[in-house]
Amino acid sequence: MKKVKTKFEDVIRINEIDSPIRRAGVILVKGMRRVRGADGSPISMEEFLESLFGKLPDFFKNEEELRKIWSDPLTRKTLLDRLADAGFGLDELINLQKMINAEKSDLFDVLEYISFEVQPITREARVAQAQIKIFQGLDNKQKDFLEFVLSKYIETGVEELDQEKLPDLLTLKYQALSDAEEILGGVDNIRSTFIDFQKYLYEEAEKRGL
Repeated sequence: MKKVKTKFEDVIRINEIDSPIRRAGVILVKGMRRVRGADGSPISMEEFLESLFGKLPDFFKNEEELRKIWSDPLTRKTLLDRLADAGFGLDELINLQKMINAEKSDLFDVLEYISFEVQPITREARVAQAQIKIFQGLDNKQKDFLEFVLSKYIETGVEELDQEKLPDLLTLKYQALSDAEEILGGVDNIRSTFIDFQKYLYEEAEKRGL
């Protein structure tokens, strides 16, 4: 992580939070962009982190539950919406992602790191670890489509795996939705292919045999 020279009085250490952030020695610099709390009022990133760390157990009790929620685009969206309603919106989570130097990782890794001290991995590494199970049992056309989806995921992030992105992905890949349906076997098959692989993407490495 690039070091920033600051005066001593301009540095705030997060030393009151019993979390990986404190133990990793992450620092917040005064003047860093402020975020908004649940009531819409501006708060510092330090206050944001204290609030987030205290609230996360309300959304998932353990790593397994977080993984299960995140593996399905519907429950993942519900979780993100609930976090946003509680004052932890996507912009704030992305700021936190940058703070812990995990910009190439999934937001899942950010939540997992803050909550359970699991070191983030890059999206590219996540795909590499899961691709054998992802492609197992698929035909070449389905594999080709998912390879495209995963390339966009690596490039941009988990938002590419949202169901609302599916029509855009299909149009980008096949130019016309009708062509996509003909190649991939209809709407239901496309949707199940798009949703079902995600459980393998977020599966624990030991369950993938790694």
